Amino acid sequence: MKEKLSKLIEVKKLIALVLTLVFCVLAFRNEINTYFMAIYTMIIGFYFGQSTAKETKVVG
Repeated sequence: MKEKLSKLIEVKKLIALVLTLVFCVLAFRNEINTYFMAIYTMIIGFYFGQSTAKETKVVG
């Protein structure tokens, strides 16, 4: 249980979670601008790209 909690508190995961929360709030308020959208997609794409690369490296 402690391992799962410590993995959740990694910096990359916290940034992804906070940005997703902010994205949801802005979408609910209908206040998303293009700058935030570009930054959000870059960060989330990088995060999931790194996660996928780690998984294929471990499996392959």
